[in-house]
Amino acid sequence: MFTRTELEVKSLRALRDLCLIQYGIQAIGNPADKASYINALLTFPVIACKQVSENKGLKSPMLSQVQALEATLEAMGTPTPEQSALLKVTIEGRKLEYPARYSQEKLFGLYRVKWHLDTALEILGML
Repeated sequence: MFTRTELEVKSLRALRDLCLIQYGIQAIGNPADKASYINALLTFPVIACKQVSENKGLKSPMLSQVQALEATLEAMGTPTPEQSALLKVTIEGRKLEYPARYSQEKLFGLYRVKWHLDTALEILGML
């Protein structure tokens, strides 16, 4: 992450901006002191990793929740050849005239949901 040396050469303003604006963390101690920001920048990775191991904050879903996502994905089915073709032209940026565009947009939305669910399950399988 950061070394103490690289942080000590930064100005108080640069350290404050790194903490508050870029990373969204608070100084540890007096916010008028550079050391407070340096300590925050040096310790946040350790604290975040400890929180993961304690199952605090962002955590993995339970098996039953993953299974519900899998069931949802299965229930969505797969596109027909015609729907696949319409999805391809939609991705190319071509749009149907109204009112058929509503169905085109609905199909594309469903495709995106299915793709994101599939990606999420793939990622969760890696955890």
